[in-house]
Amino acid sequence: MDWMELVIETTTQGTDLIANILYDAGATGVVIEDPEDARVLMQQKDSWDYIQPGLLNTEGDAVLVKGYLPVDGSLNGRLEMVRENLRALPGGHAHFGSLGLTTGQVRDEEWAENWKKFYKPMRIGQNIIIKPTWEDYEPGKGDIVVVLDPGMAFGTGTHESTALCIELLEKYTGKGFRVIDIGCGSGILAITSAKLGAGSVEAYDLQPMAVDITMENAKLNGMDKTVRADRADLLDKVEGKADLIVSNIVADVIIRMCRPVAQHLKPGGLFIASGIIRDRAEEVNYALKHNGMEIVEFLERNEWRALAARMKG
Repeated sequence: MDWMELVIETTTQGTDLIANILYDAGATGVVIEDPEDARVLMQQKDSWDYIQPGLLNTEGDAVLVKGYLPVDGSLNGRLEMVRENLRALPGGHAHFGSLGLTTGQVRDEEWAENWKKFYKPMRIGQNIIIKPTWEDYEPGKGDIVVVLDPGMAFGTGTHESTALCIELLEKYTGKGFRVIDIGCGSGILAITSAKLGAGSVEAYDLQPMAVDITMENAKLNGMDKTVRADRADLLDKVEGKADLIVSNIVADVIIRMCRPVAQHLKPGGLFIASGIIRDRAEEVNYALKHNGMEIVEFLERNEWRALAARMKG
């Protein structure tokens, strides 16, 4: 399949808004290239393999947000939707950068080969190892290895928002938990939850490709009897109440989800949310409190925030 790559230049503060515009147009996921991330990684030992070459030569603070749309009969309408939403932003939006949009085409095979060489096994939290299928890794004592082939569904663990989510899952996932993953992407959070001892995991995504890839990755990890993936718009297909709901999306969607999340959490149940830019954290906190949840922990890395909130009993 051919894909159109949309690249929008913005700032760290504008990342959340631009990602939301791409999601609304039907992008299967977004890739965020932030020079600040590269500068931080360059100071860390053994981090060079995770830095995209383009970031090493980027001057200034411009952030590139990339989204991918399938080249089909709906492409022109979706592309125009992105352009209209960019034009509709308030005047004098220097806060969001230039908002320049460029496009190009890419095939699945080209995508895979371009990013595979920069994706290596990595440790997240205390014991979680995210290992791509094409790399070797000898597990150490206590290691929990999640084998992953993200394909075009996104979610590799290399971005701060995903890593923060996994750290919170490692701390709060209980044995036998019913876990719901909203916006499952590659299935990385669903599979991690299962490997941490969840009794059942339901993974939902609006994109059929994400559903397929989640189940393929669940099989790779021997978790296909624990993880079930289905296509849905957020929590539309969820029935009953869960011990833990997790979502790594963007602040606007998390805020919109708070009410249905509260309806589907057991008393004392947990909502783990990530993908929140620092400037939006207070809005998310307000929405959580308004729907009967209170933050028990939040983590931060660079401009990104993740949190665990408990449903009041």
